[in-house]
Amino acid sequence: MWWFFVTFVPMKRSVTIANTGDLDRAAKEFLSKIGGSTLVAFYAPMGAGKTTFTTAVCRALGVPQEEISSPTFAIVNEYRTRSGEPVFHFDFYRLKNTAEALDIGLYDYLDSGCLCFMEWPENIDSILPEETLKVHISVNPDSSRTLTWESDS
Repeated sequence: MWWFFVTFVPMKRSVTIANTGDLDRAAKEFLSKIGGSTLVAFYAPMGAGKTTFTTAVCRALGVPQEEISSPTFAIVNEYRTRSGEPVFHFDFYRLKNTAEALDIGLYDYLDSGCLCFMEWPENIDSILPEETLKVHISVNPDSSRTLTWESDS
């Protein structure tokens, strides 16, 4: 009898954004590469472009530009794609602890099956589901941005 063990090695993925004029292309490329991931957490320093990129991704999904805004004070904004599907955009920057995230019903959003884009997820890392796609945004010396993550597909 033969036994085979299969080990899945996550693939490193990346998208580079040359400049602000390249955002829409990069957003479409990003969406094509994340597969079925619905929980997307953006890790980046202040000013790296988390909100700007999330706005471009929402535009690529058909959310009208005028409806997209930073949820810094609201913590979560809900948008609708061109097909009417909800998209949730979180900003956890102002949270002092994970209890505040739970108080807004975080798991109801995360368990909804809808796309959830999260900024400042490091403030709630301990309660994020294992399947959360962790995307790191780095600012390059030429001011371009590179998004990197690992995925199983």
